[in-house]
Parts: sequence; structure tokens; C-alpha cells
Amino acid sequence: MTDFQTVTYSTNNQVAMIGLNRPETLNSFDTQLRLDLLAAIEYANNDENARVVVITGEGRGFSAGHDLGSGYGDHDSIEETILKEYQPFMEAIGSSDKLYISAINGAAAGIGASLALMCDLSVMADDAYMFFAFAAIGLVVDGGASYHLVRRLGYTKAVELVMEAEKITAEVCLSLGLVNKLAPASELRVGAQQWAEKLAAGAPLAQKYNKQLLKAAMQSDLNSMIAMEAEKQNIADATEDFKIATEAFFKKEKPKFSGR
Repeated sequence: MTDFQTVTYSTNNQVAMIGLNRPETLNSFDTQLRLDLLAAIEYANNDENARVVVITGEGRGFSAGHDLGSGYGDHDSIEETILKEYQPFMEAIGSSDKLYISAINGAAAGIGASLALMCDLSVMADDAYMFFAFAAIGLVVDGGASYHLVRRLGYTKAVELVMEAEKITAEVCLSLGLVNKLAPASELRVGAQQWAEKLAAGAPLAQKYNKQLLKAAMQSDLNSMIAMEAEKQNIADATEDFKIATEAFFKKEKPKFSGR
């Protein structure tokens, strides 16, 4: 199923493109968008035509965050809404075997910024910005923002950004390591597609295991990581993709990976 009410979905050259599609609200999250995004991510994770997934926003912005006018949706508290409707799609990205790229256009605010940081890689329009506005309206960061900000920036810089609650320009996001690349706003989606296609030409199983290793490394010790690397390397060594790449190396050709 790719017919969603508040999300667009398409595939091209082994890249799935998911677009948050409530442009009249700058793609702020209501219940329907939360449910549609989870469904789209789950579909992409099982889509044989997609090796890399891009998430972006339709219209003028990536996402303005939680739709304050929608309240808690079908739940009794914001805690329930976060745990039952936001956390599932965040976890579906983090646990996916595939690489996710956020292509950030316009504003990525509140939990919209958390979504952008949840992706493995990010490209940002040169006129876009992130806005961790929670403290400015008497709230705390959510959607995993505290986890990502402290690990990327360190405690003191994360405190500064969260407490000041000011817009963070694309140039500053790049300098801080919150995003990987910038692109002219008019070329953002094309640039994200091209980057995703380049990654999609890589070895899917190696990307899967490397993603698992790098995520584990954020919370583990050296000896544990050496052991985990050895385990995954043993698996990768037996794949068809490794044999294909080895043969291509000696023939001085570019490998075409099968994902097996």
C-alpha cells in the first residue's frame, strides 16, 4: 500500500522517497500523519525496490513539529501520544536494515527536528533551519532529541541549544555536525536522490551490519565492539556480495551487489 492520506511515497532507482504531506500546516504532526508515516516507513523497510529511504517535507517546510491544535489525538496525555504514536516510527527507522536520509527543507522544528536527527544521514537546504523550540513554550525536548544532541554535540553545547531555543541556520547545523551536507534549496530533492542512489549501489548487507555496529558503538566498550565486529565480519565474509566484490576488484570492474 502506497496510498496514504498525509504522506507521499515513490520509488526510483532503488530509492524510496517519503514526503510528509500536510503542507497547509508546515507538515506538523497530527494523529493521521503519525500513523501514515509509520505505515510508510514499514512499507519502505519491506520494499524490495528500495535500498535507501529519503524522508522530506512537501511544500515549504520539513515539519513544524507537533500540531498543538490536535491535542493528544486519541490519547489521554502527551506521554501516551509520544510512546504510542511517535516512538514507533522513530524505532522503525533506527532498527531498519536500510539507510535513511532526511532531506530538510524549510523548518525542522520540535519533534520534526527530532525526526531529521533520527535518520542515519541528513542533507539540508541552505535556507533551512532547525528549531528546538520546546523550552521557549515551557516544554522539554522529546522524540529522542536529547539522545541525539548530547551524542553529537556533547553535554554543554546541547544544553546551550536546548535552553536558548533559537533557530539554528543550515550553516551552523553543518558546522556542528547535525547534518552531513548542504544543498541549494532548489536542488535539495534532486541532491538527496542522487546521494541516495550512490548509497543504494553499495552492498546492502554490509550497510546493514555497519549500521548495527555504529549504533552499538555509541553505548558499548572497545572489547565488546571488537568481538561484535568479528562476528559480523564472519557473516559478511560468507556473503555472495563479498565474492562479487572480490572478483570485480581483480577484474578492475565496479561490483553489482545482489544483497545476498
